[in-house]
Amino acid sequence: MNIQTTNRLTSAETALIEAYNDQMGDLPGDGEVFAVRDRLLDELKTSGLPTRRVEAWHYTDFKNLLRLVPSDIGKGLIEALPATVEGSSVLAVLQGKASEKGAVKNLAVGPYADSLINGTAAAGLEALGKDDAIGRINASFVRDGYVIDFPDGTELEAPLEVQFIHAGGQIHSRLPVSFGAGVKATVIERHQAVEGAAALVSSVSEIKIGKGAEVTWIVLQKQGAEDTHLGQIRVDLGADAKLKLFVINAGGKLVRQELHVKVTGEGSDLTVRGINLLGGDSHTDVTLVLGHDVPHTGSTEIVRNVVFDRARGVFQGMIRVAPDAQKTDARMACNTLLMSDEAEFSVKPELEIFADDVQCGHGATVADIDENHLYYLMARGIPRNKARAMLVNAFVAEIVEELEDEALVEALEGVISAWLEKHA
Repeated sequence: MNIQTTNRLTSAETALIEAYNDQMGDLPGDGEVFAVRDRLLDELKTSGLPTRRVEAWHYTDFKNLLRLVPSDIGKGLIEALPATVEGSSVLAVLQGKASEKGAVKNLAVGPYADSLINGTAAAGLEALGKDDAIGRINASFVRDGYVIDFPDGTELEAPLEVQFIHAGGQIHSRLPVSFGAGVKATVIERHQAVEGAAALVSSVSEIKIGKGAEVTWIVLQKQGAEDTHLGQIRVDLGADAKLKLFVINAGGKLVRQELHVKVTGEGSDLTVRGINLLGGDSHTDVTLVLGHDVPHTGSTEIVRNVVFDRARGVFQGMIRVAPDAQKTDARMACNTLLMSDEAEFSVKPELEIFADDVQCGHGATVADIDENHLYYLMARGIPRNKARAMLVNAFVAEIVEELEDEALVEALEGVISAWLEKHA
């Protein structure tokens, strides 16, 4: 969060501060944890939420866009949902609280609330920098989540799905996950509203990937039409490790999804894929900060966006190559379909390269449906609306098909198709 002096807080900022004062007696944590929480709230009082003047938030004026802050933590009995992929193991965080049904064979799993109570979570609550509004809000209010450890050599035959399910209110969760050497696993991080009550949701996932591990991590965000979703992924990618990180945004009114990745092990490879499906008057911001810190590493990032109605979208992608990171190969692309004259999408790709033996590049396109492709389908008897829907679906489905897991691809394509049927 940028430290900028302000004497005037918005109603949302005031509501956040009042919510903390109301909730602090019920929040879990020892003295060290509360010292961090209190300091972060003091910084919020001093600086306020980021505005366009903060470069990292230039296209998302968070101070003015955040309008609704529910006063309570959300009530009501809700249950875990059926798994996205049949046969998956499911861990559920229901209305911000880890379910008692948390055992998964071969994994060490525990509630995050325990690490707050015994103080071991204190160091991890620190913000990533002066502009880290999501980290500060989450650390101030977080109540629960899961701590998961994959022992060396673990191989999951089916995905592990961690569900963050809510029915409105304030929901703040954390998910620290450690993958040991040689692990092979797929994790689905699923965020979903099940009722219409508005929510303010924040989530921070801390992912540490050990030597030679091969991990697929999927973020599936399907919040309600009036919800604010603040997501943050923090990744440390070890030597010879491979990470496929897929993010699908298919909901929410105000969404900021941050991806902070440090490539710290030689020989590692990162794949980032994003799909943003935007409609109504929603605003979705995906911001990637990727640091290649060591030699002989590679990464590719492709983001596809479909924007209907009066929706606004943002993709900011920063790739930093350190002086010692020779032989880095990093490529980034962002492609957008604007389906309405009132739709908007802003793209800001950046490269900071301090090594001289690298291959790096970026590109961006913004367009409407290709009329030649549309004519080709219509000439074969396909109605115009259906032809447009087919082309849009193909535009984003190409990304999902890279997963190469038939059951997973089918499930995610179903999510995309259902969204397009509703909005197209």
